[in-house]
Amino acid sequence: MAPEKITANMVNELFELLASVNNAEDMELLFDDLCTNNEIEQMTQRLIAAKLLLQGKTYNQVIEATDISSATLSRVSSCVKYGKGYKKFVK
Repeated sequence: MAPEKITANMVNELFELLASVNNAEDMELLFDDLCTNNEIEQMTQRLIAAKLLLQGKTYNQVIEATDISSATLSRVSSCVKYGKGYKKFVK
């Protein structure tokens, strides 16, 4: 039997689930089930990098502070500049 394709509706179901979580403690429980420790660390690294970029830090300063790869930092930087999520939710 072939695995089911991930559809836009399925992705939306994930977003709805995440939006329904009311506090950080419950989010931690959910993320512990959804993600590996490495995936959580990588998301955390991206968030910290975005915060530092929004504070005006240079690429070198961000890499030194987070040990993020230059390729990942470039992706985060593009999202900070042109995306909507970091600007809306990261303070």
